[in-house]
Amino acid sequence: MAVFGIFGTETANVASSVYYGLYALQHRGQASTGIVVNDDGVFHAYKDSGLVNEVFTPNVLKGLGLGQIAVGNVRYGTSDTKDRINAEPIVVNHSKGKLAISLDGKLVNAADLKREMEMQGLIFHTGNDAEIISAVIIKERITSSSIEEAVGRAMNKLKGAYSIIIMSPQKLIAVRDPRGMHPLCYGQRDDGEYVISSETCALNSVGATYIRDIAPGEVIVFTKEGIRSIKDHCDKESERLCVFEYLYTARPDSEIAGCSVHLARKRAGAFLAKAHPVEADVVIGAPDSGIDAAIGYAEESKIPYGLGLIKNKYIGRTFIDPGQNVREDKVKIKLNPVVETVKGKRVVLVDDSIVRGTTMVRVVKLLRDAGATEIHIRSSAPAFLNPCYYGTDIASRDVLIACNHTTEEMARIFGADSVGFLPLEDVFKLGASGTCKGYCAACFNGDYPTEEPTPMDDKYDQKITKNKN
Repeated sequence: MAVFGIFGTETANVASSVYYGLYALQHRGQASTGIVVNDDGVFHAYKDSGLVNEVFTPNVLKGLGLGQIAVGNVRYGTSDTKDRINAEPIVVNHSKGKLAISLDGKLVNAADLKREMEMQGLIFHTGNDAEIISAVIIKERITSSSIEEAVGRAMNKLKGAYSIIIMSPQKLIAVRDPRGMHPLCYGQRDDGEYVISSETCALNSVGATYIRDIAPGEVIVFTKEGIRSIKDHCDKESERLCVFEYLYTARPDSEIAGCSVHLARKRAGAFLAKAHPVEADVVIGAPDSGIDAAIGYAEESKIPYGLGLIKNKYIGRTFIDPGQNVREDKVKIKLNPVVETVKGKRVVLVDDSIVRGTTMVRVVKLLRDAGATEIHIRSSAPAFLNPCYYGTDIASRDVLIACNHTTEEMARIFGADSVGFLPLEDVFKLGASGTCKGYCAACFNGDYPTEEPTPMDDKYDQKITKNKN
């Protein structure tokens, strides 16, 4: 998931700017997208399932009109939240005005908050957490003097990972959870407009100069009078940036917490080469996010790097596609081997991660058919052993191949000669040149920074049973 927003004081084609920002962030989610434009307090919104360039045709963008402020979102969907109704931003009218909200993240107490408000008579229309967060903010807004005060109060009730952009008729507000689990930054364009983004690469796409990251727990308010930073929730929790940003989620040309993603992935490859050396003729990367680590592996091992796989650029990321059948179908047309690179060679294949193992079986067969004599799989991430509760689609230990098989068994399943994972201790060194003070690696080590979420249906059933008794 990704958020993007723009704040200006002059009427302009802000929808177009958000479009290009979301296009740069498309790698973070391909299920749905949306844009809301604010023209002197009048909101014009459009959202739908699909990719940014599919949803926002020239006529749709023109229909959003001109404005001074705008906010957008791209998100991936699980099998039960990929419909158009779950697309963001969420737009809500309330007694003190209206707001639009765009979320990157997930709450662990969503079920508790939702059921509490449902028992008070509220009705929810979507299956995403952005609507729950908006309801909490609006409830606080009734007795608050400003929208930012309401946001601050709401943060006392929100548990989990969230980077949020909130747009009111006059303001644009950026919010990051106290642990800073997902990235959020802002910059400024030459025309004076401020831009908020999940990643720095999207700032570049609209000609904005990076200013800084939004601190964990910080609320930044953009108004015509200027920028105001509220740090009431800063330093209340230990920083726990999702380390998967460096391994997979972010684009390599972004900087996360002051560290180049490209450099972090090269480091992962170098650590991997030290931990799992092998005699081979060529190192190749699984495109796209495995390439940087493959270069690092090749440099450290002194084995030549080669272009071994070509990716169809028009196929989305299989890791975040909802449903196993969809993933398998896309893998079949996503990759193709470069025969000249791998034929007759002992190949080291570096991938960014091995989650379900869906892609790997097919990739190994492609390389075997292309003439590779040996295939040694190296994952630039540690083995996934736990679900993620904070916005990454790793839902169940049942689907994680490393939970049920040893590396030797995985090698047999994949048809490979060996399999090696990045050592867990090395994953915390990837952002060493940056400013982050701590990471969340719960999907690898089970060290969750929050309590585990209460299942929505179980919690509701418990309350209903209690009331009946």
